[in-house]
Amino acid sequence: MCVLVLPAVIFFIMPGISPENFLFLYKLLFWTGVVGGLAIFLISYLGYYAGMSRLKRSIPVRFNRQRREVCFTLTDTQETVFVPWESLMAWVVEARGVTQYGVQQQYGMGIGYAHPETGKWLKLEFMSAGLPLAISNWEALRAYMEYEVHSLYEIQDPHLPRGKDDPPWEGVHTLRNARRRMRERRAKGEVGPIFAFFWYAYHVIELWNLPGYLTEWEAKRLMKSRPKLRPVEVEEWSKPLPEEQWAKPSEELVRVSAEVRRLREENPHRSIEEIFADAYRRQGVVA
Repeated sequence: MCVLVLPAVIFFIMPGISPENFLFLYKLLFWTGVVGGLAIFLISYLGYYAGMSRLKRSIPVRFNRQRREVCFTLTDTQETVFVPWESLMAWVVEARGVTQYGVQQQYGMGIGYAHPETGKWLKLEFMSAGLPLAISNWEALRAYMEYEVHSLYEIQDPHLPRGKDDPPWEGVHTLRNARRRMRERRAKGEVGPIFAFFWYAYHVIELWNLPGYLTEWEAKRLMKSRPKLRPVEVEEWSKPLPEEQWAKPSEELVRVSAEVRRLREENPHRSIEEIFADAYRRQGVVA
């Protein structure tokens, strides 16, 4: 494409250019593009390789609702720390900055616990697209640990292109589900032929299923490497327990949770932050 477009651009900018100058300028721009493209590719690949290497060495935080504990594993020492669920801290971060494009906002969600011996923070933090989504991430964890939800499918947005038995990552199935949903909307008359044409054109430009295959290949590589990193005590800790041995929530948590639900029912439009603050104050609990 560049071989065809580049001469046209040169003649458009400099219509009276001589053949010698044209050839020199063409070679200069062509090899500049080749070298620049290779440099950008190399830099991008090095960043990707560094990120993948870091992910391969990291051990995910594990949640065990039968024991009501959370397991952190230190990457450098492979030490495992089992944190009581009700001792875990969660936070949402909001940051604002001014650039030449205007005011930008960033959000993040984190969970963590201070190591009882070293005082070092064991934490997991990640960026979020918005404040409600950051809070929702914590709510999904909380609901799972309290047996309110049992699978990822139960809390998925019904408008997302994800099936009930799909894996948690995006892949080829994502495009297939999106295509099926687009065809259903086309059959119902919600979208017209122009929308369908540009939908297909957009995904053809994205190389159709190739990004999905690459994502699945990457996810499988991580899944193969990570089980080898899990310490033996983590594997033992992760085994299911008989129901009579399941840990129970504390009386304080049960009492505060009941108060939160009562206040929520009284005024569903009240902000969740105010509801929790009011519930803590009424029950005499210090956060």
